[in-house]
Amino acid sequence: MRFADLIKRQLDLFREDYTDLIEACDRAERAYDRAGREEAEERYAAYLELVEEGTDALAEIRDGYAATLGSETAEEYVVRFDAEVERRLPRFALEL
Repeated sequence: MRFADLIKRQLDLFREDYTDLIEACDRAERAYDRAGREEAEERYAAYLELVEEGTDALAEIRDGYAATLGSETAEEYVVRFDAEVERRLPRFALEL
């Protein structure tokens, strides 16, 4: 598959560079799961903010590399990158 190795390395680097964020997402999700009715909405909003931060970081990685490619190649790369994020990091799946 074209771009497979590149995308794997990019996502591995994301996991390394954003370990703290990924762990914060895990904690926030657990806090939401344990939250009572009165605080569930607030906990979920906090979780979504963290997820958005990770999604934005992945979009920067993706878009930065795509900008170096021709339009058709960039389109293919973006589709493959998004699919791999969906598979490997589903909470950060890019919905653009």
